[in-house]
Amino acid sequence: MTELGLGLCLHASFLPKSSFKGLYLPNSSFFRTPASVVARIEAVRCMNNAPMSYSKSGKKEHHLWMKRDTAGSGQKALHLVRIVSKLPNEKEVIHGALDKWTAWETEFPVVAAAKALEILRRRNQWLRIIQVSKWLLSKGQVLTMGTYDSLLLAFERDGRLKEAEELWRMILQRHTRSVSKRLFSRMISLYDHHHVSEKVVEVFADMEELGVRPDADTVKRVAVALGKLREFEKQKLVLMKYQNKWKYLHFNGERVRIRAEER
Repeated sequence: MTELGLGLCLHASFLPKSSFKGLYLPNSSFFRTPASVVARIEAVRCMNNAPMSYSKSGKKEHHLWMKRDTAGSGQKALHLVRIVSKLPNEKEVIHGALDKWTAWETEFPVVAAAKALEILRRRNQWLRIIQVSKWLLSKGQVLTMGTYDSLLLAFERDGRLKEAEELWRMILQRHTRSVSKRLFSRMISLYDHHHVSEKVVEVFADMEELGVRPDADTVKRVAVALGKLREFEKQKLVLMKYQNKWKYLHFNGERVRIRAEER
């Protein structure tokens, strides 16, 4: 059944030639039929309230942005890891090899580089993380918070406290309102590991000013640092404000909540 906008429904079927030779419709020409068959067309007045049938189209998805094709980024990351693992510890050689790695790319392989840094972190190749990250920064690439965390950890493991401090100042300047709790905790852990209590308290002050709530380990480190500085009143205030009142232990296969001071 084909529905027309004028309210007429035309039904067509095919009959032998002996049935009809043609049909005259108002405001239309006389229809002649082929030699074998003749088309019979019946004009039927459609009801005004007759339901109209529509063919439902497939679901169309709308995207606010185009998804980048990251296929093969894992292989590119492994290739990058293999490249840097075989190179000597010379800046010019490493940067030259990394430039060749991106020579034929239409877009900078940010995803592959981030995956490569994660692989290097799992393998504890701290020096390579520093080298690749510095190369990324030299290319004007903005690192993610996770990559910054890996770089700060690499500086700590490689004994580069001054470079870690320079990177931290740069992070605070560029990403003041978006610095994650993880990065604050990393920097406090770094200063605590090097027994620089004053810097622990300084980073914690920035953390409070930006409204970032510390985790339990960070609270402990800050309390210890304040104790070493003999600022017991501030230590007490920090513990009262941030220390969890409850802890959870596993007892007889069940998770039990107890007061923190009762442990």
